[in-house]
Amino acid sequence: METRPQEGRKGPPPRDVPPVVGLLLSMALMNALLYLCLDRLFISPRRSTEDPTRCPHGHFRMGPMSNCSPWLSCEQLRTEVRQMKRVGEGAVKRVFLSEWKERKVALSRLTRLEVRDDFLHGLRMLKSLQSEHVVTLLGYCEDDNSILTEYHPLGSLSSLEATLNLSKYRSTNTWQHRLQLALGYVAIIDFLHRSPLGTLVMCDSSDLPKTLSQYLLTANFSIVLNDLDALPLVNRSTGALVKCGHRELRGDFVAPEQLWPYGEDVPFHDDLMPAYDEKIDIWKIPDVSSFLLGHVEGSDMVRFHLFDIHKACKSQTPAERPTAQDVLDTYQKVLNLLRDTATSQTREML
Repeated sequence: METRPQEGRKGPPPRDVPPVVGLLLSMALMNALLYLCLDRLFISPRRSTEDPTRCPHGHFRMGPMSNCSPWLSCEQLRTEVRQMKRVGEGAVKRVFLSEWKERKVALSRLTRLEVRDDFLHGLRMLKSLQSEHVVTLLGYCEDDNSILTEYHPLGSLSSLEATLNLSKYRSTNTWQHRLQLALGYVAIIDFLHRSPLGTLVMCDSSDLPKTLSQYLLTANFSIVLNDLDALPLVNRSTGALVKCGHRELRGDFVAPEQLWPYGEDVPFHDDLMPAYDEKIDIWKIPDVSSFLLGHVEGSDMVRFHLFDIHKACKSQTPAERPTAQDVLDTYQKVLNLLRDTATSQTREML
């Protein structure tokens, strides 16, 4: 009787991988590689959000200029800029309407040496924060304590009502344009709170007229920040907060945390005054926006839709107030909603 040789105790023979499984694995690997390539190409360079139409740092373009020019030097300011009449003055700067290559420009000069540090701080901020939200810097000369910026003939937001009452601008005196202005104002606050330098606080805002004077109205009815002399930095990593000035602030325009907390019986002393953060800017948004909205047809409707976010801005507890980005998003939603509503009503009338 023949005996078969015993086979070793091996497991079942290996099965071939079905072709469809191999195909799926290959596709998954290709997708992973493609994702990594796209991630490197589109996500890693985080400067893709920069406006390609703006000039590189250290250069400017204004009006009909087609090319960017370097900031003007001391020598150019002295020889090419013709100073004309004074058009404004504050605690730190005198502003003169001037002319450069047949273009109107604004020349700012230091008022007195005691405030030179504030003047230079404003210049540093102006150089670092050039964007659509900030007035265009054309040149500067630290030796002469002078700064040259783009001139905006419509002036500051303080003169908004007078401007809109002019016959040539009455067609823009609508709730749509006014809400756009308010949205632009909040966009500037959001830009400061998330600036390239960190969280900056708009300290030159102790009352409504003072606040309005810090912003300029452009020819296309947008808003740019003009005065950057008082923009202290909040640094949460080090616990650094800010105080706006060294004197006691009063009134309901400033945030509650900016008021002297120890009552009338205790004399004000700057060393005892608690510091605060950027939420003081949020407190002031409803008052500034109310001014910008004015009292034209439809402005009360806008106020109604902004009521909840403005109520949140006025929270007595700073941490409970929304961020500037939250407010900006709400403003944009309200603008879109009311525009869509107005458009649909117009179509129904046709």
